[in-house]
Amino acid sequence: MNRLLSILVNLCRLCVAVTLILSGYVKAIDPLGTQYKIQDYLSALSLGQYFPDWSTLGASVLLSALEFCLGVFLLFAIHRRQVSKLVFVLMAVMTAISAWLWIANPISDCGCFGDALVLTNGQTFAKNVVLLAFSAILCRWPLRMVRFISRTNQWIVINYTLLFVILSSAYCLYDLPLFDFRPYHVGADIRAGMEVPDSAEQPKFDTTFILEKDGERREFTLADYPDSTWTFIDSKTVQVSEGYVPPIHDFSITRMDDGEDITDEVLDAPGYTFLLISPSLERADDGNFGKIDQLYEYCVDHGYGFYCLTASGEHEIERWRDLTGAEYPFCFTDGTTLKTIIRSNPGLLLLHAGVVVRKWSHHNLPTVEADQADTPIEQLEIGQMPIDTAPRKILKIMVWFVLPLTALTIADRLWAWTQWVRRKGRKIKKMGKDKKKETIQ
Repeated sequence: MNRLLSILVNLCRLCVAVTLILSGYVKAIDPLGTQYKIQDYLSALSLGQYFPDWSTLGASVLLSALEFCLGVFLLFAIHRRQVSKLVFVLMAVMTAISAWLWIANPISDCGCFGDALVLTNGQTFAKNVVLLAFSAILCRWPLRMVRFISRTNQWIVINYTLLFVILSSAYCLYDLPLFDFRPYHVGADIRAGMEVPDSAEQPKFDTTFILEKDGERREFTLADYPDSTWTFIDSKTVQVSEGYVPPIHDFSITRMDDGEDITDEVLDAPGYTFLLISPSLERADDGNFGKIDQLYEYCVDHGYGFYCLTASGEHEIERWRDLTGAEYPFCFTDGTTLKTIIRSNPGLLLLHAGVVVRKWSHHNLPTVEADQADTPIEQLEIGQMPIDTAPRKILKIMVWFVLPLTALTIADRLWAWTQWVRRKGRKIKKMGKDKKKETIQ
């Protein structure tokens, strides 16, 4: 019975730990995305105006670090009593929030796995109920979790894990998320992402008709529609099924000068097009406007398209022009869409025939050197797909985090084994001496 209980506890520990690690890490590498989700929660509670951006961004980093660290600590069985209690409290809070989401449906998804895995509110609640039950088991029998590392070396795992997750968030804030799970990732065809397949499920609607006869009003459907003796009064149509929604369903570009929709013009252009993305110009970083203007001049010389997409009004656009001397055309696009396209304000996107070739944050904007001014962009590095693919990024994580902790665990277990062998040897030696004394006596 004890053996079965130990197996159950360690299986629960593994499930909860892996979930927390994945959930925390995908949030950590997209701190702005997590911040946007926190702001959605606050807006649903009518509290958004009380929390400045720096506080929600700080909460984003801390929440992701908390989940990731608790997952790693649980996996290594570090401070088993305290960590299991913290995990139980965290899961109790998350379960309560997901219950509210499931019942009230204030936002479409909880964002627990960022954009990597989108769950419905019902699926999130079910997941959290299961994890809450698992964490309750861990909280009840914490000492049955098998240690992977000795108490002596636990401080190394604690500090290294915290340092790793904080630096990961800082790097992704400075540049861009290490992994891009959104539909506008490098290599994505925006036009293809907007298409609805012919075989896709269509939205479904239920229509009821209100009719009257001899002063009596009743509701009918098409299936039981009555004869002509009834007088039509009104009808109601309700959508009962959303149907297929394409990954990109809210992308449009409207030119500021004349209000013309140029979405097709931009996506169908056979050459290269730069899109400067700024959800709000009043909050955009203007420190690198010189590089942006230089790049625009290069595009004008070579006939490449260059547009600034923003959700700001004309007053903010004029202020940006006065501040930076911008001569490139401005267009309007939905602010939420712009935040989804790139996690930077401003950020830069390079398209080729509607396909995303490159993305840059405002900290890492590309430059065209003087001796490259006459070189077509397809012959420059900035016009090529980046070679830093997903497998290479995963390998970097393995090298910088998984491998060091694995090496530490192996070394720790070898050290513990040698200590056990020494203790065993001393014990055997002592028993031999005691036996020899008894023989002599």
